Amino acid sequence: MKNLNRLIWVASMSALCSGIAAQNPIVQTNYTTDPAPMVHDGRLYVYTGHDEDKADFFWMQEWRVYSTADMVNWTDHGSPLAIEDFKWGDDRAWAPQCMERNGKFYWYVCLHSKLTNGMAISVAVGDSPTGPFRDVLGKPMFDNGSWDNIDPSVFIDDNGDAYLCWGNPHLYIAKLNEDMISFDGEVTRIEMSEESFGAPNPDKRVKGKKYKDVYVEGPWLTKRNGKYYMLYAAGGVPEHIAYSMADSPMGPWKYMGNIMPLQDTGSFTNHCGVIDFKGNSYFFYHTGKLPGGGGFGRSVAVEEFKYNDDGTFPTIMPTEEGVKPVDTFNPYGKTEAETMAFSKGVKTEQNDEIGVYVTDIHNGDYIKLQAVDFGRMFPRTFTARVASGLRGGNIEVHIDSVGGQLLTTLNVPATGGWEKWQTLVADFKAKVVGVHDLYFTFKGRKGPKLMNFDWWEIRGVEQCNMPMTQTKFTADPSPLLVGDTLFLFASHDASPEDIVDPNERSSAGFFMYDWLLYSTTDMVNWTEHGAVASLKDFSWRSRDNGG
Repeated sequence: MKNLNRLIWVASMSALCSGIAAQNPIVQTNYTTDPAPMVHDGRLYVYTGHDEDKADFFWMQEWRVYSTADMVNWTDHGSPLAIEDFKWGDDRAWAPQCMERNGKFYWYVCLHSKLTNGMAISVAVGDSPTGPFRDVLGKPMFDNGSWDNIDPSVFIDDNGDAYLCWGNPHLYIAKLNEDMISFDGEVTRIEMSEESFGAPNPDKRVKGKKYKDVYVEGPWLTKRNGKYYMLYAAGGVPEHIAYSMADSPMGPWKYMGNIMPLQDTGSFTNHCGVIDFKGNSYFFYHTGKLPGGGGFGRSVAVEEFKYNDDGTFPTIMPTEEGVKPVDTFNPYGKTEAETMAFSKGVKTEQNDEIGVYVTDIHNGDYIKLQAVDFGRMFPRTFTARVASGLRGGNIEVHIDSVGGQLLTTLNVPATGGWEKWQTLVADFKAKVVGVHDLYFTFKGRKGPKLMNFDWWEIRGVEQCNMPMTQTKFTADPSPLLVGDTLFLFASHDASPEDIVDPNERSSAGFFMYDWLLYSTTDMVNWTEHGAVASLKDFSWRSRDNGG
């Protein structure tokens, strides 16, 4: 049966994937840059920079986090780290990377230093992949006044040795101590050559000479099958992605060629990260492909790839389709609205009370989730937490396309403010089973903002009906059928406030004073008849509880 279920799932996924539209860039609600993937506890997290809207330079104020369990539906965890978290920094929240060690998460960043007026490398520490994070040192890890100190990449070897590398136009590497916040020895500037990186260090290049390649920035240090890989942005402006290999993290390195050649990505920079997740290998990079995007409005994308038999990288080309799901998405349960595979028009914001939520919702905008598995539970209700300052609108729930089969419509009224939240419920009007793409299509007056959207939940018929009564605690059911009516007798666990002796309200015990009766003719709608008997009806009882 297990194999049959697996075959059915694969067939459903194959049919679904055959019609997949664009999935790249993976985030559409914000411009994102410089992806750094990390796997933890069955989820893949991507740490990114954030280009501001309509920027005319790399005006970047914060870093962001996104995560997925299936490679297509991404949850926006907002910005748990920003320039303001580093009192010694004042500008340029550029490329980051995060790494877990001994239950702590070390987020390495670069930003402009008020201390030396150069770029500096430092680290924030958190207890979870999404923070909160704090500047553990209160000062830079490395700050010598140079503008070389950008784009840190961290790597932990199989033997536990950890390394941090960074740099533009030079490449630096240093071994980290066990604490991950200090260096074990000196920082080393790697001596580049034509053999190792396609060209020598900038001060040794011959003017006018054409080299095989040129290291620029954005190093990514990793290891596979005993070999070390250094991936980096190369070539100048515009950038492509190249790599070198070595038998040691300190080199010597051998230049291997391009991974992602120059393409019309809409961005003159590129920055990569690679990782294995659920049996597949993934290459993250950024483009300028979002509407309004470009060299200063970049967006993270991802491609699946397979290493060549000899361990080298294949050529990886950017696509709009992105990657296929590695799992299905379970819609039963509370889901943050900022979890999505693709969206049109909407943005995300966050505050201390709500966290991240979807906003800037207008008529015709939509959110898509991919490979949603409804199983055979027959969804019955759609619940959403929403807010609207003025006039509200509708959330239409469709499958397979923006205008596909309509499952239900949730009417959202004006709630009295953009952060005056209400939880609303709509019944499903159609049945759905199996794996589908799920769309939330927003409708309302043309032009104005309609609503904010915090979370949603779909409940199956089994969830809606269980427990069958929610107004009282019931136990020990005893059914009796009389004609077409089923009567259900039950004992009644008292709520703490109903326990007669106040000294007993915090103790463990069966405090039961009466028996309840319910009836139904359809097994889903129940009539409560209240207490039909109580302990007081029995004069020979030995105590006042235990019915």
